[in-house]
Amino acid sequence: MTDSPADVLLVHGGAPLEGEIRVRGAKNLVPKAMVAALLGSEPSRLRNVPDIRDVRVVRGLLQLHGVTVRTGDESGELVLDPSHVESANVADIDAHAGSSRIPILFCGPLLHRLGHAFIPGLGGCDIGGRPVDFHFDVLRKFGATIEKRADGQYLEAPQRLRGTKIRLPYPSVGSTEQVLLTAVLADGVTELSNAAVEPEIEDLICVLQKMGAIISMDTDRTIRITGVDKLGGYTHRALPDRLEAASWASAALATEGSVLVRGAEQKSMIAFLNTFRRVGGAFEIDDEGIRFWHPGGPLNAIALETDVHPGFQTDWQQPLVVALTQASGLSIVHETVYESRLGFTSALNQMGAHIQLYRECLGGMPCRFGQRNFLHSAVVSGPTRLQGSDLIIPDLRGGFSYLIAALAAQGTSRVHGIDLINRGYENFQEKLMELGAKVDRP
Repeated sequence: MTDSPADVLLVHGGAPLEGEIRVRGAKNLVPKAMVAALLGSEPSRLRNVPDIRDVRVVRGLLQLHGVTVRTGDESGELVLDPSHVESANVADIDAHAGSSRIPILFCGPLLHRLGHAFIPGLGGCDIGGRPVDFHFDVLRKFGATIEKRADGQYLEAPQRLRGTKIRLPYPSVGSTEQVLLTAVLADGVTELSNAAVEPEIEDLICVLQKMGAIISMDTDRTIRITGVDKLGGYTHRALPDRLEAASWASAALATEGSVLVRGAEQKSMIAFLNTFRRVGGAFEIDDEGIRFWHPGGPLNAIALETDVHPGFQTDWQQPLVVALTQASGLSIVHETVYESRLGFTSALNQMGAHIQLYRECLGGMPCRFGQRNFLHSAVVSGPTRLQGSDLIIPDLRGGFSYLIAALAAQGTSRVHGIDLINRGYENFQEKLMELGAKVDRP
């Protein structure tokens, strides 16, 4: 292993997590709200911003395009002034974007503000197909022209972008965000069918409405956007990160601990809370947050199927699977959102878990991955005693799941690629230590 000591964490497992931590704004909202500020003619003020790598990437990209970004009066507040948006150097965009996929959401706003945009090759977590071609297809429908070159995609808007009708083949969050950020200043009405309706999408719509956008949501996943000539700024407090909150809840369950997650919100976590209770976990909700704990006794094996909102979110699946290794009986997990998301389980088996993967749809209904040779269903047999191991982090949620497994295991685990967790978990090592975890650097 050639990674630096700074990218490795030693986790000494076997102790329950006890105490409290705080979650701030959602990783899946905050960077997108920052991009939305590009659309405005006035400064915007965003509160409850976490200190995570995705935020730093977007802040740098905005600054490359002439947006002034400064910290506000309160902790976790950013003030974004787009008064002097300008073109950025292609090499600088490529270097700063790194492996992030967020730059593709700059397309619409930059086409409106500058008439052109450049998007480098995109990375992100390796959890299955998230094709960017659909983003470009959408932008072409709005009237953009796109030229693919060796270093990336060059986009132009020869005239004002125009509203259009779009139906998503799958309710993709990223595609829905692309349409929203492009349609709000396009000429005419845009109708988006089969849209994603996650809480983070609703919060982005709230941001855009504060800026002057006209957006309506129907109950059949149809979003209609009436383009306006000009948008202003916004003042907004980002909704809390329900995905991080669920990760800490799963950690409390797997380690037989008790964690108060300050800032966690019941409304956006209803599906998770129901499942957490079915497994045998306990929780208590008040105005400050949610306390999650293991009440003692055996955990229950369950059947679980991921789905788009309002179903059980795919980002909740990986942390909870670690807890399911400690449940009595056979749990069945059917992943319907990302076809490769169960690949992380091979390392859990290395630690002593008994998890078998299947190509068949083991859920209540067939999904789009059925008959396509993807190992997208799992049977988890428990309880099993986990042992410390060498672990290489595959993706953001899988990485945090490895931390949970290492904390629940007997002995010491050496977790490599730890920096990837900084993409979406603010000060995670400090939080672990606050909860009594025994972690250190080699």
